[in-house]
Amino acid sequence: MRRAEGVVERISDMNSAIKKEISQFNRLASTWWDNEGPMWPLHRLNALRVPFILRHARRHFDCSSSADFSALRFLDIGCGAGILSESIARTGASVVGIDAADRNIDIARQHGAAEGLDIAYFNTTIESFESDELFDVVLNMEVVEHVADPQRFLKDCARRVRPGGLMFVATINRTVYSAITAIFGAEYVLGWLPKGTHQWGQFVTPEETRVALQSDDFSVIEQTGVAVNPLTKSMALNAFLGGNYMLVAERRA
Repeated sequence: MRRAEGVVERISDMNSAIKKEISQFNRLASTWWDNEGPMWPLHRLNALRVPFILRHARRHFDCSSSADFSALRFLDIGCGAGILSESIARTGASVVGIDAADRNIDIARQHGAAEGLDIAYFNTTIESFESDELFDVVLNMEVVEHVADPQRFLKDCARRVRPGGLMFVATINRTVYSAITAIFGAEYVLGWLPKGTHQWGQFVTPEETRVALQSDDFSVIEQTGVAVNPLTKSMALNAFLGGNYMLVAERRA
């Protein structure tokens, strides 16, 4: 009985933590499109992840024009206010964005409409998403580190990729380096991110990500690190995976 109570207590703690994450993002919703505001790191990161995504999509699906991209369906999980969704939609692709924070979705819909982009946004999670559709590309970018059960989350995301499709993952490795840079440095010293944005225990190693994907019949095509220059606030891809990293994997046909 005591063991069962302990399990229930841990589940309750995890749910509370995730509710806190959603509340935090709702408070920040109005700042998403200010590229010098609290979300500036995502705008800098977007300049890296979009070319990474499009390079692999072009090669994998043999896309050379917007007409080719128009045949592709993208699912952007944890889309926030649509920074990445809008970038992908501009290629001509069809984009669906989902996010657990209702204010994020409100802002995403307003901004997308103002930009003349036809993006379908839903206030939901991947677990509760009421659709049986399989997508050509699933974008799982900067979300894994904000969920209670990363392994289950990755599996739920993987199930949304059609055979022969791609999934992109961007997150933060669970290392001493990431504790110093992504949390202590970025949140408490430099003030780049609101305090409490990240919890080190929720970070996921590249090996854990690969194992989760391989168990669902995915093969990793490429992985890369993301370096941040604290002096210039610039970002670049590199081979170091100790902090932020991205990878792309194909679901076997």
